[in-house]
Order: sequence, then C-alpha cells, then structure tokens
Amino acid sequence: MRPYIIIVSEVTVDGKLTLYRGASSKELMTLMDQEAYRYLHEIRAKVDGIMVGCETVRTDNPSLTVRYVEGKNPIRVIPCSTANVPLDANIFSKDAPTIIVTTLRAPEERIQRIRELGAEVWVVGEDLVDFDKLMPLLYERGIKSLMVEGGASINWELIKRGYVDEIRLIHLPVVVGGENVPTLVGGEGFKSLKNLLHLRLRAHFRRGHHLITEWEVVRS
Repeated sequence: MRPYIIIVSEVTVDGKLTLYRGASSKELMTLMDQEAYRYLHEIRAKVDGIMVGCETVRTDNPSLTVRYVEGKNPIRVIPCSTANVPLDANIFSKDAPTIIVTTLRAPEERIQRIRELGAEVWVVGEDLVDFDKLMPLLYERGIKSLMVEGGASINWELIKRGYVDEIRLIHLPVVVGGENVPTLVGGEGFKSLKNLLHLRLRAHFRRGHHLITEWEVVRS
C-alpha cells in the first residue's frame, strides 16, 4: 500500500518553476493572487502529508502549513539523503509534525540534532532515499494522501516509479525562458514515446486571475 499522491505546483506558460537555477520559487509565487493561494492551501488542508525535497527546503525555506483557509496542517515529509537540511528551517516549527527521511550516509550527529528539534528521522536507504520502501512506511504512519510540492527532482523520482495519481497546476501568465531553468519534472526523462506518462484532463477553471488545470494519471 502507498499514499494517493498529488503533485501540485505553480508553473509559467513555458513550464518553469523559478527565474533561474538556484532561485527560490517564492519569487514567481509573488505573481499569484489570493485566490490561487487559497486553492493551494485548500489542498494542503485535505491531505495527510506534504512532501518537498531538501533542495526546496534550502532554497525556499517553506513552512508547508495551512494558512489561507481553515484546516489541519499535514505531516511534513522531507527526503534528504544526507540529512543536510538547515537546522533553522521553517519545517522545524511546532505547527506540524515533520519527518526527515534520510539514508545510512547521514552523519549520526546530524540525525541526533534533528531529533532534538522535535522531528522524526527515518533511515530508508543506503546512499539514496529508497522511495519503494518509503511509500508503505508513510501509509502505515497514517499518510493515506500525500501532496508533493516539488521540486523537479522529487517529481521525477515519483513519476518514473508510477507513484503519482494526479497533477494539479496553477498557471502563471508569464514566460521565463532559459535552457537550464528547472521545469515541473527534472531527471533524465523517459526518452521514448512508449514510456511517457499519460494524463487525462479532469478539470480546468479560473481561480482569481489564474488558470488551474487538474490532470489524472492514465493507468495502462
């Protein structure tokens, strides 16, 4: 068993997540109006868990809590192979439980410091986080639904394993350009028509000034 997984992201018209590689996505998110933020937080309030990669934590320092609507905060899940998340990151606030998922590569003293901050630390994998082992553990922990807010590398890891059930996009009406700017999904890519992830458009509508599209993954 595994959680039901929904990737949720803001994207530009040309599919970019940031202004340039290494930039915070929060810069582009300043283009979102209140209704778009409410949509994002409505999803957070309905899921059991929320996941971002440790690079997103380092770059964006998100809180991953529910603020624009009423509702419970999801459990924060951060895969990080060496547990090198900043110890002053917002994810260590007491607003919601936090699970740092790491590997045998993580220094024991680092794991101990994170636990002292009140977060759980799970060692799942040797060199890289083993998502195949992680998913049933999350389900057992009570995370039956998981919202994934990036970044591009995490999105690819989950998509290539066939774990993603939905993709929901908040479209930003701008073009960023740039060959090396992160897009919605990173990684090596499928490189073959027969391997592509197929989606079905379930809904499209406006929230505030933004187009929202909701896609279901087509299972073969």
